Amino acid sequence: MKKLLLSLVMTTCITAGYAQKKLVLYFSEGGTTKVVAEELQKQLDADIESIEAVEPYSGDFQATIQRSNKERQSGQMPALKPLKSNIADYDIIFLGYPIWGGTYALPIATLLKEQNFDGKTIVPFCSFGSGGLNTSSADLKKALPNAKIQKGYGVRAARVDAAAKELDRFLKENGYKEGVVSKLPEYSAQQPVTEEEKAIFDAACSSYQFPLGTPSTVGKRITDDSTDYQFTVKGRGMNGEEAVSTIFVTVGKEEGAKPEFTEVVR
Repeated sequence: MKKLLLSLVMTTCITAGYAQKKLVLYFSEGGTTKVVAEELQKQLDADIESIEAVEPYSGDFQATIQRSNKERQSGQMPALKPLKSNIADYDIIFLGYPIWGGTYALPIATLLKEQNFDGKTIVPFCSFGSGGLNTSSADLKKALPNAKIQKGYGVRAARVDAAAKELDRFLKENGYKEGVVSKLPEYSAQQPVTEEEKAIFDAACSSYQFPLGTPSTVGKRITDDSTDYQFTVKGRGMNGEEAVSTIFVTVGKEEGAKPEFTEVVR
């Protein structure tokens, strides 16, 4: 009887979670975050709205970096057009952005100051060149101490085509979408990198525009779809000092699959 009651309570809670009103709210400059946002909206059947700067960013990478650096240094955040959505009407906000300078894009900083997110559940999602989900999520927690910042989803712009499948798993794993997925295995303990593993790392990372460092150890896991690698890498940070990072690489099981660099965690 107790097991039956517990099962009914859990089912009720999950169903309530699906029924919560959701908004996909995002800023996208080059279009990659928009692709992820629209896929989220489709899978969740949620409302969606884009965040727009009064003075749009150009879409050019170097021009955006220069402008955002000036804005950060001056403390003058970009002005935003008014939202059509009322944040108070939603239970869960899927908040999306590209990573600029290791954290969320500056229009998000303006949004966080202008809107009240107290008591809301915030699910971050982002697109990036190398990484930034972990640092931007930490910054969201600091900026919104009265909101519930949940585990987020991030994808490299170079592999945004993988987002649909990855989002399906992410949403089901975290209770935002009906369905069950098998739990991914843990990575094995770190071991010294072999020549074969170094070749996999180089194939995945050598074309990246900035040097990522040299892998020293690696952990692995095998899933239904891929073999995944968790490399510990020694290199130099943006300040030029020695730094250690974690770089994730995946190799699909389909014929001809090439190693893909998925994320850097610094």
